[in-house]
Amino acid sequence: MQLLQVLSDVLAEIDPKQLVDVREEMPEQTAKRMLSLLGILKYKPSGNATDMSTFRQGLVIGSKPVIYPVLHWLLQRTNELKKRAYLARFLIKLEVPSEFLQDETVADTNKQYEELMEAFKTLHKEYEQLKISGFSTAEIRKDISAMEEEKDQLIKRVEHLKKRVETAQNHQWMLKIARQLRVEKEREEYLAQQKQEQKNQLFHAVQRLQRVQNQLKSMRQAAADAKPESLMKRLEEEIKFNLYMVTEKFPKELENKKKELHFLQKVVSEPAMGHSDLLELESKINEINTEINQLIEKKMMRNEPIEGKLSLYRQQASIISRKKEAKAEELQEAKEKLASLEREASVKRNQTREFDGTEVLKGDEFKRYVNKLRSKSTVFKKKHQIIAELKAEFGLLQRTEELLKQRHENIQQQLQTMEEKKGISGYSYTQEELERVSALKSEVDEMKGRTLDDMSEMVKKLYSLVSEKKSALASVIKELRQLRQKYQELTQECDEKKSQYDSCAAGLESNRSKLEQEVRRLREECLQEESRYHYTNCMIKNLEVQLRRATDEMKAYISSDQQEKRKAIREQYTKNTAEQENLGKRRNLTLLPRLECSGTILAHSAFQYRWDFTMLARLVSNS
Repeated sequence: MQLLQVLSDVLAEIDPKQLVDVREEMPEQTAKRMLSLLGILKYKPSGNATDMSTFRQGLVIGSKPVIYPVLHWLLQRTNELKKRAYLARFLIKLEVPSEFLQDETVADTNKQYEELMEAFKTLHKEYEQLKISGFSTAEIRKDISAMEEEKDQLIKRVEHLKKRVETAQNHQWMLKIARQLRVEKEREEYLAQQKQEQKNQLFHAVQRLQRVQNQLKSMRQAAADAKPESLMKRLEEEIKFNLYMVTEKFPKELENKKKELHFLQKVVSEPAMGHSDLLELESKINEINTEINQLIEKKMMRNEPIEGKLSLYRQQASIISRKKEAKAEELQEAKEKLASLEREASVKRNQTREFDGTEVLKGDEFKRYVNKLRSKSTVFKKKHQIIAELKAEFGLLQRTEELLKQRHENIQQQLQTMEEKKGISGYSYTQEELERVSALKSEVDEMKGRTLDDMSEMVKKLYSLVSEKKSALASVIKELRQLRQKYQELTQECDEKKSQYDSCAAGLESNRSKLEQEVRRLREECLQEESRYHYTNCMIKNLEVQLRRATDEMKAYISSDQQEKRKAIREQYTKNTAEQENLGKRRNLTLLPRLECSGTILAHSAFQYRWDFTMLARLVSNS
């Protein structure tokens, strides 16, 4: 029931009409409602028709294997399904029976309904395209109004400047000179930018060359110091570590993951548990744990001292294996951390280089940078103190100005009262206005004269600036050519060094492969010789045993003691033969075939014994 309610809530999040309490609804209605919405959302359960019936039954009873895949599918694409559910309200066509469509009113209404549906489709497509484009009408209108205001301001400013310039003589020539000045300034900025770019490229090329030279130096040192023994030792260590990871660590982790997956699948396949089921499982677990502890105690009490030693060795072995696993994990983590730190350091270096075109400061350079900052901080403190003094002085002057303004206002009021008493009110104001107008006129005349002088001086300065810039740019262009030539030489040298490095690396790689083949061949020969040695050793031991048996037989056969002679194998076989012959004579004629067979066997055994005896005698004589 809880899973059904969760599924219903998720469907309600997609379609608000599905917000229903499952406890107040019949199971058939719930299943029908959910199936209809899932059909609209185009959910396809895996399986055939029988699985579809199982899916319906599982949806009715709230089965985990049915509801979990549905929840997974819904939660993965919530926004897409919301859109689909919204469109379904307007795009799912109502099926009208054909007999109803014969009525003209119903047919016209159905036609209008289809036309409105098509119009909705087109409008929704346009809406989606506008959403994707990222433009809004309010922003566009705001930008248009701002651009129109800027346009009006620029037009007014241009007209004002035209009026000011047209009053001067030779304004067309001056405009031409100003245009040329602007073009030259733009060209100067462009050349300065190119120069800066060339400097940055040269700086990066020098740094790259230094890095390549350092790498080449380190590779040469490694190639000079490298010996076959050290290389083999390092390769053996890497092989041992990789073998341990492949044969011990990774299989254990894989087995643990498989067990966890098996347990999780088992938990998922079981039905939902209540609080009482959980309590029952906890009680069972506690009982099993107590039984396990009792069995362990009994086993420990029954163990002998030898078993105790074995358990001690087992504990030590387990401790060593755990330490080995821990060290292997630490080594793996350290390798990953080192790789991540190297990547981060390279990223930071690239960011620093792109930001200001310089490398990260190290060692003495950083100390010099700190000393420079300290000297700048002292200068900053002095300047800050001067600014504080100037601010204090500015405050005093501002207060003095306010007092003088107040005093001036008082004097003006007194002057106005005196003028009113004398009957000449407004005289001082008129005199001030006349003085101000005459001063403005003189300033305007002076400004006109200054403007003409400034324009002539500006023209002279422009000519001088153009000539200076040309001469300065000539040296810059010359320097730029030299830098380009130097860059080409450095690039060529870098390519040569790279080819030398590649050839050296190829030679080292071929030598390493030859050494590996020779080591593999020697190991195979060693294994063959070792197996041959063990085989020869076994043959020698076997021959020694046979020789010992032969000497014992010869001693017993040659000995004068009758008891020793009786122990000999020849005497035993002779005695057995005689007994069998005597027994055969006493047998009945009915047992004659069997006796003949037994005699044949005994004769064969005696022959075999004689042959073995002769071979042993030869071995003894040879030894």
